[in-house]
Amino acid sequence: PGEVTLVGVSKRQPLERIVAAVEAGLDHLGENYVQEIRDKRAAVERAVSPERRAALHWHMVGGLQRNKARTAVELVDAVESVDREPLAVALDKRAGEAGRVLPVCIQVNLSEEPQKSGVAADALPALLEACEPLAHLRVEGLMTVPAADGGLDATRAAFARLRELRDTLRSAPGGSDLKELSMGMSSDFELAVAEGATRVRIGTAVFGARAS
Repeated sequence: PGEVTLVGVSKRQPLERIVAAVEAGLDHLGENYVQEIRDKRAAVERAVSPERRAALHWHMVGGLQRNKARTAVELVDAVESVDREPLAVALDKRAGEAGRVLPVCIQVNLSEEPQKSGVAADALPALLEACEPLAHLRVEGLMTVPAADGGLDATRAAFARLRELRDTLRSAPGGSDLKELSMGMSSDFELAVAEGATRVRIGTAVFGARAS
């Protein structure tokens, strides 16, 4: 259990539920939208104890527009959804201006669904290589969201494929820091952990159903 980080995805969750989870020991919060992080982070940090506030880490887990890079760098501790070189370059620039190194994961679209964010598996090595010279970006892992209607076997196969990609690309240009596997949500995190997830992004199973 100590090898898997629980990221509580608090999208559209009321403040009182988030505060309760943080006070109960949740150290990592994930959000899909920059605007929601902006609105929520200060309120959460005001509401929790100083000890819990110091332990909190915020993750951007949704698709990110390049023009939101500056705000993202100001608000989050990690971005898990880098999927193209222009976004990586923008984040690197803004992180440099902020005097920090930003940890990121590259999102991989293993299901090849056109409506889903993520780089194709065959384009992943080139994106990793493009990130290698970016001094203010540290590519620390890979992230994926499997097809929702693919069935358990297909979901598990996607998680296994992400692990294989990470292990293979550790020796490729830009892959030396690859460690994290961000995969698995409320409905499938057990399969993800079985296939080597180091982070699971859990919303409903932690906080309950989202507000409409």
